[in-house]
Amino acid sequence: MDATAIDSPEAPSSPFFAQAIEVVGARRLLFTSGLTPTVGEWVAPEGFDAQAQIAWRNLFAQLSAAGMTPSNLVKVTIYLADRGYRRASAEAFDAALEGRRIAVSTIVTGLIDEHWLIEIEAVAAD
Repeated sequence: MDATAIDSPEAPSSPFFAQAIEVVGARRLLFTSGLTPTVGEWVAPEGFDAQAQIAWRNLFAQLSAAGMTPSNLVKVTIYLADRGYRRASAEAFDAALEGRRIAVSTIVTGLIDEHWLIEIEAVAAD
């Protein structure tokens, strides 16, 4: 499988994420549900950084269970409880993906649990 970042010169681009990803030759696709910033019995720690770390860890656990790694990610959607978490979320994204550029959308919205500050869903391919 080849995944190539696409950034048209006729639209804005970002050094941090791809505007589009072209996937060629994939044999499997994995779609996750919204992965929460929780452990154990759906308990979320206090603070955005701790929650982001757990949400990314939970995403990577699902990838691993499917025999995939973070390098298989082609698209993530990040849901934030408040736009004030945008910068911290971008930093967590960069740290989790080690600078790899994939397609990403960030949506500011109310989350199911009022204690949750972030939720992540993803598409992976191999």
